[in-house]
Amino acid sequence: MIDVLMSDAVWQDVEEGTEALLQEWSVQSGDTVSAGQVLGVVELVKTTHEIAAPAAGVVAELTVAAQDTFGRGTVLARLEPKS
Repeated sequence: MIDVLMSDAVWQDVEEGTEALLQEWSVQSGDTVSAGQVLGVVELVKTTHEIAAPAAGVVAELTVAAQDTFGRGTVLARLEPKS
């Protein structure tokens, strides 16, 4: 499995304990995605960030629901790599 997370660089200047909001998913479980494809949109400190697939694969699980908040290091989704 490949874990999908927000980049550490996005969190770099953010105060510890701050949470982000997963605004929306552009994919569903079972969807096939390509590397770099936008999977969803997150808002962190009034700035939106696109969550991109780190590799090609199939969306195995969306671990954070749309409109839910999450903290630094949270796995947002899991991909089953393409073989």
